[in-house]
Amino acid sequence: MALGSADATRGARRGTGAPPAGPGAAQAGGALERLGIRFTNWAERWFPDAFIFVAIAVVIVALGALANGAPAAAVAKSFGDGFWSLIPFTMQMAFVTIGGYVVAVSPPVQALIERMAQVPKTGRGAVGFVAGATMISSFLSWGLSLIFGGLLVRALARRADLKMDYRAAGAAAYLGLGATWALGLSSSAAQLQANPASLTKTLLAISGVIPFSETIFLWQSMLIALILFVVSIAIAYASAPRRETAVTAETLGVDVTRETNDIPPARQPGEWLEHSPILTILLVLIAGGWIVQEFARQSWIVAISNLNTYNLLFLTLGLLLHWRPKRFLGAVAKSVPATAGILIQYPLYAAISGMLTVPKNAAGTSVSDAITHAFVSLNTTGTFPLTMGVYSAILGFFVPSGGGKWLLEAPYVLQAANELKVHLGWAVMIYNAAEALPNLINPFWMLPLVGILGLKARDIVGFSFLQLIVHLPLVLFLLWALAFTLTYHPPVMP
Repeated sequence: MALGSADATRGARRGTGAPPAGPGAAQAGGALERLGIRFTNWAERWFPDAFIFVAIAVVIVALGALANGAPAAAVAKSFGDGFWSLIPFTMQMAFVTIGGYVVAVSPPVQALIERMAQVPKTGRGAVGFVAGATMISSFLSWGLSLIFGGLLVRALARRADLKMDYRAAGAAAYLGLGATWALGLSSSAAQLQANPASLTKTLLAISGVIPFSETIFLWQSMLIALILFVVSIAIAYASAPRRETAVTAETLGVDVTRETNDIPPARQPGEWLEHSPILTILLVLIAGGWIVQEFARQSWIVAISNLNTYNLLFLTLGLLLHWRPKRFLGAVAKSVPATAGILIQYPLYAAISGMLTVPKNAAGTSVSDAITHAFVSLNTTGTFPLTMGVYSAILGFFVPSGGGKWLLEAPYVLQAANELKVHLGWAVMIYNAAEALPNLINPFWMLPLVGILGLKARDIVGFSFLQLIVHLPLVLFLLWALAFTLTYHPPVMP
């Protein structure tokens, strides 16, 4: 993909004197934008890779288990046993990324993006349009949202008549990850809790199976998603610099030339099937037959909540949209690097989950039990949503993986919810809504997007920080207020 380098971007800024977001468009958000940029500059300099955080967490939890009285041999055994306990879920989450990417870069979706880019009439309207389109796609897949949003921004930037602020549009493209993804179908926590085969035995005994109908399809959850959708678009539009002060991709020195998906013709007889749609059609028919049976034999909510069905649906759609195996395999190859963090970090999160639940002796309590006791003793049914929301948001900045962090929190959070008689599905949604908040200022998940845009995280975080200032109190209030409309039900075992 033709991307502008960071050095070129910095050189363009020095050489052309790129204007800042001017007073006409950013008076209200200018101070917040400067604060956000300072914060991200600090984070990029001092924050290590996310792997370092999970490695530190392993050490801290191991030391905590030892301090709690667990034998060293038991701690080591729980680490090793837990490490491989969630490999199916790890691979499933990797395929969420691959499937979303493959669909987003397919020729039909690329053509759709080009047509969508002709809709907005003004630069500020384009920023609001990107925000809405990205959040809608995030309800289907967070992997699709990131790639789709980045490609849409690049397509809009090719319209010289818009004078769209490229940085504000980039921040709008990130709203799927920062606002709504965890309330949609690819929610790691909701997917994990809906699939008994993906749950550890310990967690299954605490929570049982929690279907989508009790998490993302609760009317309370959908109401939060709708409110965030409207509010986020309004902020994105209002904070985008106007035409006279907009900093465009051209000003930043970013090349937004459209990347072609052409593949070279077959040169050898053995390459013929790679370029022919025959195998694509046959594979899609076979996979499609299985998918149809899955949706026919059960409720569509149950069917789509199965990660295997969800991922096969996206991969089959991606294969069909690319039409030729050669093009499909090229898209898959480009998507694999984005799964590196998931593949190495999720097993460590599973190991941490195992160490959290190792008791100090045969009849003793574990670290998870101790944290559960603290949650219960410090909370009531009414205060639990606020406490858990704040806790999850803070921890989410240091552990940016939604699924991995849920593996750390779920054992004691759901146990505390049981003891306080908090609706278990709502406990999952409290986690989901709060966990997404730190994404707005955490560079970890920005990396795939800013790579497509040819920017750095600091270029967009000023605008996303403004979103966080509004989202934080709004989300916490909604989580607290809507909790009173739900009634606790005991865990449902498979």
